Amino acid sequence: MVLKLLKDAFEFANIPNSFYKAKKTITKLGLNYEKIPVCPNNCMLYWSNKEDEERETCKICNTSKSKSKAKVGAVGVSGDGNDRKKVPAKVLCYFPLKPRLQILFLSSKSAEDMRWHAIDSKNDGMLWHPRDSGAWKHFDLTHTWFASDPRNVRLALASDGFNSFGMMSTNYSIWPVILIPYNTPPWVCMKHTHIIMSMIIPGKNMSGNDIDVYLQSLVKDLKELCVTPRFSKRVDTYDSFKKEMFTLHATLIWTVSDFPRLSTLSGWNTYTGLACPMCNIESTPRVLPHSRKWCFMSHRCFLDQRHRFRLNNVRFDGQQDMCGPPKMLHGLQILEQVQNIGVIFGRKPNKERSGKRIHGGRPTQGVNQQWKKKSIFFELPYWKENLMRHNLDMMHIEKNVKDLKAMGIRPDLWPNENGRISPAVFTLTTKGKKRFLTTLKNITVPDGYSSNISRCIDMENLMFNGMLKSHDCHILMEQLLPLAIQTTLPDDVSAIMIEFCSFFRQLCSKVLNVDDLEKLQNQVVLTLCHMEMIFPPSFFTVMVHLVVHLVEEVKLGGPVHY
Repeated sequence: MVLKLLKDAFEFANIPNSFYKAKKTITKLGLNYEKIPVCPNNCMLYWSNKEDEERETCKICNTSKSKSKAKVGAVGVSGDGNDRKKVPAKVLCYFPLKPRLQILFLSSKSAEDMRWHAIDSKNDGMLWHPRDSGAWKHFDLTHTWFASDPRNVRLALASDGFNSFGMMSTNYSIWPVILIPYNTPPWVCMKHTHIIMSMIIPGKNMSGNDIDVYLQSLVKDLKELCVTPRFSKRVDTYDSFKKEMFTLHATLIWTVSDFPRLSTLSGWNTYTGLACPMCNIESTPRVLPHSRKWCFMSHRCFLDQRHRFRLNNVRFDGQQDMCGPPKMLHGLQILEQVQNIGVIFGRKPNKERSGKRIHGGRPTQGVNQQWKKKSIFFELPYWKENLMRHNLDMMHIEKNVKDLKAMGIRPDLWPNENGRISPAVFTLTTKGKKRFLTTLKNITVPDGYSSNISRCIDMENLMFNGMLKSHDCHILMEQLLPLAIQTTLPDDVSAIMIEFCSFFRQLCSKVLNVDDLEKLQNQVVLTLCHMEMIFPPSFFTVMVHLVVHLVEEVKLGGPVHY
């Protein structure tokens, strides 16, 4: 119907007569996809060899490959009409990588853009693009053969889940995995036209540790495109800009994800006291004795050794801190930690499950509290040499009183004899709340700058009503919050919060000076120390602690919007 309407409207255009012909045309462009059956418990893919493809049950959990209630389908060989077509219970949609990379060179303009990172002469010491980052330069020095041809593609992998049914209140999520080619210039790089859909992982539950099962097909393609000549397969590609054939290679330089997804991609357990992957085992968290929460407060270790805050035990956690900052481990050290961890992927069948949380793959040997698995990305021969392997999504990071007495700190916040607690310096009065929310409600921004935040403000109950999107929290944190709090909180508290917001605003700049980043790192450490003197320990979750590592990530990975 739609194709017929388009054909009538545009008589001069060569539009296919049917959906089948349209699909056939797109297939010739290399835009086809593969449907790979998956075990319902995420144990295995039915692919890679004929034996697995022909299996009817999972070789790990013996669960049927097909749905229990098969749909009536094509008539079988017997022709009696009683045979039913078996429908896979779970299907992974995989979009082959090689043809999609070759498409980038079919147009002379896009083929020219793919060489921009090496041809552009701007080298002023500023961070404009991931090519200016430390991780990119280190990769070029380590793999000079790969860097010799600017057409070789550098990719970043990103993944997150979303409800594909929108506002229908359906408890079902899918998990797309996308790839971003970083060869192109900044004004092209993050456009949706240059982002490659790699696979769509079916729901309804998060794959968790079992995401490695789904990534097998992608990693297979990446190994064939990898940077080491003895491992790679020839992928002959036509360069329409230079009018010649060349052998295409590609590499995965890092992943980008929010903090929970980092756990599933890397295998690092982010739900313990050693949740920070950058600090690794050198992290020094504390369990609050009464609320039983982990708090991450030891930010004085990032200060200069002679700083006066290091000896101040009253205004911090009750202890002096003379320790140095934790050292970031390189890939070979990480590989040593995970080398002997064996995992059986897949969830337990329903009758064997206990508890509410579905953990995914189960370690079988080399059990380590922190590492849940050896990431599948270590199968790539260059992965252990990358300076940065898993990049944090900064926008996600941006998004109890008895403990104080037990720790002997902040007597102004201790309960009195009647069990009542005096208001803290950061507590907003009713008048302050009205002034704060009125300021936010009356702020107007240009169209498309953010959603209408004023709709989420309930002046009657003095609260935010409804969920703010990540981008709205980003705008609120960097632009609006400093305006709203400067007249509602005491000067010493509002000054610290404005400094904190200013840090995120500076870090999100499109262009960054490497020298300025050193000053920014010193500033945020000092800001966090001031916050430790104001807010209770329970405020300092791992998400607050990760802020101290953001500057180092920018140095290695380039500007945050990549």
